[in-house]
Amino acid sequence: MPDNSVMDVLKPKPLDTHPGEEIVPWARHQLEIARSILDNPGGGLLFATQTMGQVKAGLQERDPERWEEVTSLLDQAEDSGVRRDFETARKHIDSVLERLA
Repeated sequence: MPDNSVMDVLKPKPLDTHPGEEIVPWARHQLEIARSILDNPGGGLLFATQTMGQVKAGLQERDPERWEEVTSLLDQAEDSGVRRDFETARKHIDSVLERLA
């Protein structure tokens, strides 16, 4: 019988940091998914706003000044989504996607 009192401690997985400009296609892909699930019942809003926050954090980590306008739009998109104003949230996401082109 195995000894269940022993726990293996593993090293953390390496972070996928999307170096350099690789963050732009990653961010676009994530936001396209968020846009498509924003008003889906069963957690779409939760996952979409979480995704917007992750993209925003990733861009701010890289270059806060360069992405200031984009992160501001993502803030507005998140706020609109939480208020269930999905049309406005999608417009903000579309504006971000244009700026990430």
